[in-house]
Amino acid sequence: MLRFFTIVVALLLAGLPQARATEAGWALLREGNQIVLLVNANAPGHGDPANFDIDNCRTQRNLSERGRQQARRIGALFAARAEPVEQVYSSRYCRALETARLAFGDRLVEPRDSLDSLVRNPEGAEEAKKAVIDLVRGYSGSGNLVLVTHPENVEALVGARAREGEAVIIAPHEDGLVVIGRIVFN
Repeated sequence: MLRFFTIVVALLLAGLPQARATEAGWALLREGNQIVLLVNANAPGHGDPANFDIDNCRTQRNLSERGRQQARRIGALFAARAEPVEQVYSSRYCRALETARLAFGDRLVEPRDSLDSLVRNPEGAEEAKKAVIDLVRGYSGSGNLVLVTHPENVEALVGARAREGEAVIIAPHEDGLVVIGRIVFN
């Protein structure tokens, strides 16, 4: 019984820093004028099939029903807890576009190849990273800007790992980007 109690307490304590980080992230988004790297919602598996075609969703790894629900929930939480989202740029991958559209609606979403998976285009990775950094540095809106992308892109841009459906709030810093907040949705 003591071992069970110890495990439960450890699990509860492990969740506290994440909950505090999430609340701090929402506080930033309530201020507006923030930039968010949002990893696409749940899409089972890893990578994409060998016959991958950016213009054909049947050749890609796509959102599961859980992922679609997660994307809608992300949008509802943004609407309830943050300043309005002014613009959404998304990777052209179907799982990222669907995440963006379900969360924020079609009218705000604009595909950007610089947000596509860096794994599939390693020779273009530095150019894509520079394009995203320039986009972030050039943002001057009053609402929040959301960039829907992939976990490997978040890691390449800010050196931090992010899970599917996780939001990383970023800011320009020296020659790159820095994490200033995080929101974990599940």
